[in-house]
Amino acid sequence: MMTARELAKKLKLGVEGDPSATVSGVASPERAHAADLIFVEGAKQLPRAARSLARCAIVPPDLTLEGKTLLRAANPKLAFAQAAALLVPAPRVAAAGVHPTAVVAAGARLGHGVAVGPYTVIDEGAEIGADSQIGAFCSVGQGAHLGVGCVLFPHVVLYPGVKLGRGVVLHAGVVVGADGFGYVAGEGRHWKFPQIGRAEIGDDVEIGANSCVDRAALEETVVGPGSKIDNLVQIGHNVHIGEGSLIAAQAGLAGSAVVGRKVVIGGQVGIADHVRIEDGAVIGAQAGIPSGKRIAAGEPVWGTPARPIRKYLEQLAWLGKLSEVGEELMGVVKRTRPGG
Repeated sequence: MMTARELAKKLKLGVEGDPSATVSGVASPERAHAADLIFVEGAKQLPRAARSLARCAIVPPDLTLEGKTLLRAANPKLAFAQAAALLVPAPRVAAAGVHPTAVVAAGARLGHGVAVGPYTVIDEGAEIGADSQIGAFCSVGQGAHLGVGCVLFPHVVLYPGVKLGRGVVLHAGVVVGADGFGYVAGEGRHWKFPQIGRAEIGDDVEIGANSCVDRAALEETVVGPGSKIDNLVQIGHNVHIGEGSLIAAQAGLAGSAVVGRKVVIGGQVGIADHVRIEDGAVIGAQAGIPSGKRIAAGEPVWGTPARPIRKYLEQLAWLGKLSEVGEELMGVVKRTRPGG
């Protein structure tokens, strides 16, 4: 709990109204109690906010909300998210210390304040950074490294040698470092290509439930710092994802694909091997990108195969008219036939 003045100071925002009003949580306008913080992005939301029980609201510089203490922000939604991080502590996934049922190898190193949940196994040579939390039934492989403040929800598996940066969050069921899907055909069978590289996750990465990041064949698979990956995403071997990229649910990236910085990849996108997506590109949901294709920096694309969104929408519009055009053509054919 803090006062509006204290919160505004931490967020570097101006405050209007009662600076001593207390704020203890965040909520939508309809569910808010008096001490909850709400936010308003535009004039259409003002009636909802005016009816709310909340005493404090974050609003844009050009809006007014009578009877409430206001924190003014150029980006109210961002300020609200930052306030939530201060007011609503993240739930712990493991109690302090090491649970009696956990198995921690003698050669593993645990930093100060590490919490390890029930039935978790931490193998030889693993290093867990200070203040990290490892939930129930996790497996941390031999020589794996976790930076300071990592959070592993239950049933996360880190294969040997995996490296996580600082503040990495892996949700339930995430697997990092499994073998990539690499085989060579010959002599009537599929020979497994060596999968002996590394998997590295950068600082402040968050990966959703049941997603997988494969280790590289011979070098490294990399998820860059600040990237956010949704549930049920597959990251193949030798993939490189740049800083601050977003990947939505059920997307799949095949081996050696390269994703630049601040790329947005929609849900169920399929990216084939050796694709290169440059900085700032946007890939629309369910798009498909064939092997070896390059998506230019800042370019929004959609469709299968993926193409510039203007071209895709133009083709989609023509597709919608196809039945009408077909009927007209059939009419022309009938009229031009002998006896038609």
